[in-house]
Amino acid sequence: MKHKIQSLIMITLSTFIMAVGVYFFKFPDNFCFGGITGFATVVAKVTPISASNFTFIANTILLVIGFIFLGKSFALKTTYASMLLSVLLVFFEKWMPLTKPLSNEPMLDLIFAIALPAIASALLFNIGASSGGTDVIAMLLKKYTNMKDIGIALFATDLVMILVACFVFDLKTALYSFVGLAVKSFMIDDIITTINLRKSITIVCDDKEPICSFITAKLNRSATITEGVGAYTNEKKYIIFTSLSRTQAVELRNFIHDQDLQAFMSVSSTSEVFGKGFHSL
Repeated sequence: MKHKIQSLIMITLSTFIMAVGVYFFKFPDNFCFGGITGFATVVAKVTPISASNFTFIANTILLVIGFIFLGKSFALKTTYASMLLSVLLVFFEKWMPLTKPLSNEPMLDLIFAIALPAIASALLFNIGASSGGTDVIAMLLKKYTNMKDIGIALFATDLVMILVACFVFDLKTALYSFVGLAVKSFMIDDIITTINLRKSITIVCDDKEPICSFITAKLNRSATITEGVGAYTNEKKYIIFTSLSRTQAVELRNFIHDQDLQAFMSVSSTSEVFGKGFHSL
């Protein structure tokens, strides 16, 4: 239940961040990178349908596809996120109508239009959800093709929006949109990598008990122990291997230092760790 509540809070926060970026910075400048909300700017330009209403309709259709091919858990999380996004966009449109961009600097608007949705999307993808729309198509590509990075899948999915923008809007808007799509796609992968960054730790020590007890009891992790011989002293040593989060790695380092355990500790960063306690294989 605690995990479900945390996921709900994260989805709500991420979706709100995305709604702010989309409505206040993406729609007013006609930036059309990034899925359904991007295509919605095109639809709103050439039809009587508003961008917010089109987003709601398209998201509903793609949610059904996601439920069929990506599973119930993904579908439920994505349903909540996409519906909340649509409601927030309609709310902003009704109570905070915009007739022009917030600033007279398209590049400044572009930065926020990229950064806010990218951060939100990365947080959603990291917990097995999405905001709906073409994110669903990107996850299908990732699952059923050789595209292992979600950012690359998003780029391939949304590139068609840029081509449409060339005909609907002016070339300047299309070029801004292409830059936005490219930066957003790679930014999502970088953010996910940063979130999932872990520390692989190797410890060489004389007494393994206090260190292993701290890892298992305090950090709620495990470790692998092997025996070795010091090349200089020719004495028996214990070698401990473990993987921890960045915060846990700092706690372990401080523990070894405070207890003056005379251990040798090597720490390296790794972008992904699979197995019990981390991501599933």
